[in-house]
Amino acid sequence: MSEFDILERLVSFPSVVGQPNATIVQWIADYARSHGAQVTTALGPEGDRSNLFATIGPRDVPGVILSGHMDVVPASETDWSSDPFSLRADGDRLYGRGTSDMKGFLACALTALPEFAKMPLKRPIHLAFSYDEEAGCKGVPHLIKLIPTLCALPDMCVVGEPSGLRAIRAHKGKAAARITVRGRPGHSSRPDLGLNAIHAMSEMLTSAVNAANALTHGPFDSNFEPPYSSLQVGTIKGGQAVNIIPDLCVVDIEARAISGVSPASLLEPLRNATAALQAKGFDVSFDTLSEYPALSLAAGAPLTALMRDLTGTELLAAVSYGTEAGLYQAAGIDSIICGPGDIARAHKANEFITREELSSCHRMLLELGTRLSA
Repeated sequence: MSEFDILERLVSFPSVVGQPNATIVQWIADYARSHGAQVTTALGPEGDRSNLFATIGPRDVPGVILSGHMDVVPASETDWSSDPFSLRADGDRLYGRGTSDMKGFLACALTALPEFAKMPLKRPIHLAFSYDEEAGCKGVPHLIKLIPTLCALPDMCVVGEPSGLRAIRAHKGKAAARITVRGRPGHSSRPDLGLNAIHAMSEMLTSAVNAANALTHGPFDSNFEPPYSSLQVGTIKGGQAVNIIPDLCVVDIEARAISGVSPASLLEPLRNATAALQAKGFDVSFDTLSEYPALSLAAGAPLTALMRDLTGTELLAAVSYGTEAGLYQAAGIDSIICGPGDIARAHKANEFITREELSSCHRMLLELGTRLSA
């Protein structure tokens, strides 16, 4: 099967983040096994979503992981020019949800798999495909914990997020949390009898704004844009009507951290601020939604030199968005970002990848296999 054929099949699975993914996992597992791969599928704690790990080559020596996520964001935009879950070709462009982010890379890896199987690999190539990356890398930690039971710990990982096949050494880490304030409802004419949850939350919002402003003063890392960590309130919900004292207010907050800074630590001032509201009679909860560390691969690392050779281009020092690469690095596996497509096309209508981008990625992966056979 060609990259087009496999991508067409992968796009046809509406593997939206947070939804069951048995159909796409089963198809990939059957395909990989048919070409001699040793395949493990592992159900996550949600009970309806699985990760997949497949190996070609000797499992008892350190190898290279080709990492990608099977989930996609919803295709709810109204201006799609065709069915987002049916691959549409228009010249060199291939349209569909997930084409760039990141089923294009999965298609390239799966297309290369039967060719890997024919190579005298001295070091293995592993395919590590996860679920719910789009929800804050929720699936891959379960897969990473399982890897040492399946093979010798790999020493390199290529995360195929869309980068125009330019390798990227670093990205920011992220933590997201939900703060819920519960007060006491009542008629707005008697505010003295109620506890206004929105008013209480305003104290939390002030703390968040102050924390965000403080981060602009450093520490700094000039590889990133912006060169400092950041924090923002992303959503706020609360209240029923203007004449009812609101008894509930919920905000979602995220922090993005430069290398060397713990993302969760940036949210600690807000967690600590909950005590003051509780002392006033409010019920306050602080729930972590997601968290993953920053990626920082050394400029002189062997993986850096390898990807420079494979791509023929100089590496990009850093990007501000996050990936699963930081989690692999935290597990002791040198990691880097490099995949076909463009992140600017992701999460919007008429997402696409080009045939040439797929072909270039396929060639890169075959060269990787050749080097692991030498």
